[in-house]
Amino acid sequence: MEPVSISDRPMLQGELVAVAEGAPLVLGEPARTRIAASRALLEEALSGGGPIYGLSTRVGHGKDTRVARDELERQQQFLVASHGGAFGPLLDRTVVRAAMAVRVNGMARGGSGASPAAADTLLAMLNAGVHPVLHSTGSVGAADISPMAGIAQVAVGTGTAEFRGETLPGAEALRRAGIPPLRLTGRDGLALISANGVSIGHGALVLARAARTAGAADEAAVLSMEATRGNPSVFSASAAAAKPYPGQVAAAEHLRELLAGSLLLAPGGPRSVQDALSFRVIPQVHGAFREFLATAGRAVDTELNSASDNPLVDLETRSVLSNGNFHPMVLAIAFDALRVALVHTGQLSERRMSHLWNALMAAMKSGPPPGSGGPAATPGVQLRYAGSACYTELRLLAAPATLDSTVLDVGVEDHATGAMLSVRKTEEALGLLEDLLAIEALLAADLLAVAPQETIGAGASAVLRHAAEAAAGAGSAAAVHRKLREVFPGDLAPGPGAAPD
Repeated sequence: MEPVSISDRPMLQGELVAVAEGAPLVLGEPARTRIAASRALLEEALSGGGPIYGLSTRVGHGKDTRVARDELERQQQFLVASHGGAFGPLLDRTVVRAAMAVRVNGMARGGSGASPAAADTLLAMLNAGVHPVLHSTGSVGAADISPMAGIAQVAVGTGTAEFRGETLPGAEALRRAGIPPLRLTGRDGLALISANGVSIGHGALVLARAARTAGAADEAAVLSMEATRGNPSVFSASAAAAKPYPGQVAAAEHLRELLAGSLLLAPGGPRSVQDALSFRVIPQVHGAFREFLATAGRAVDTELNSASDNPLVDLETRSVLSNGNFHPMVLAIAFDALRVALVHTGQLSERRMSHLWNALMAAMKSGPPPGSGGPAATPGVQLRYAGSACYTELRLLAAPATLDSTVLDVGVEDHATGAMLSVRKTEEALGLLEDLLAIEALLAADLLAVAPQETIGAGASAVLRHAAEAAAGAGSAAAVHRKLREVFPGDLAPGPGAAPD
């Protein structure tokens, strides 16, 4: 894979995803210059004798307690050692790599005061494949302190890491990779742990997946419309232009592309002048999905390329400032909102399944009896009730993750964003939505098998082909569903406007 370079321009989400998936990361000279200048300014401020949070003072409720000069390094070591208390399922390796790359990029913005050695150690770990083992529960969303401390622990030669398929003590993983453990100087410990690397990095990965799911939602909906002979006027450019949300315009355009060549576009093609709302408002709901996907994308872009350290080492004013930039509020709320949009998209899918079911039952009155190998035994029919259960689970994920913070550390830390949880719950919601869309596609395919249409569009034909390939020799309905999920939405085109900015 081509290396990704951090220089004097913003890092793109696509570049971050590439590093997460294994691309090497390099640090250009402009970035190195900013890191060195930031560190020099921090040392200058420290020599001035004034209090600097987390360096010459303690942290949290100890913010006004000074730290002796000969205790500075020991405090940084303590911060790394004491903040790694996380538990639960392990984070995926791609998320860990993304978090490390986010932190290096954050240091390169010049606000952290971290040493060049700290950035170089993270780079060496990334490029050698030393991946800290991180648990998923530990951050309240006021910097991802616990998982970031897990990364820092490996960097200094403690903690646990995965290296070439083997889980090892951090010191051994570094030794095998030929990386010397980092010695924490200045505020390196706080700079490594007080960052939102996991929330931002995982967020970028979730958004890349969500862009594909937005396209898949259109494709499943179009197949259902073909199977029920719905009215495609709701996808018209005129209707989209009358309420020109960019997401709605993009959804309508993609839906029209998918219908190209369909009999539904000919006079007399639709069964009715107007369909149920689960068909009629597809562009509006799928457009909302795209709108909040774009909003979340802008939030990830901003967080990724910001100096979010506390204290902030401001090179322009040559000052060290206490601030709250570690609080990714916009990102957290954006993913909460995106999750609600996902649930509405899933609700439409589940409602359309009812119409597919009714049409299928009506068509089967003169068809083969249940259990004879006909439609009653097909995967879509078998999975209809599972689809309903899936939607119920999806709906529960609409609850916000951003409103349930607790008060911590003697009342000083009395607000949090829940960012890491919001991103994780959005990924769970995406998986459930993709399950629903696959079941809808299978059920629409069942109806088209019993009541075929003369000519269906190119997009619906592609989905139908994927469904047939999944059903060929797969055995159980669960196996068919699994095979279809492997390509749906991954191998189907996302369509215009699906990707975040």
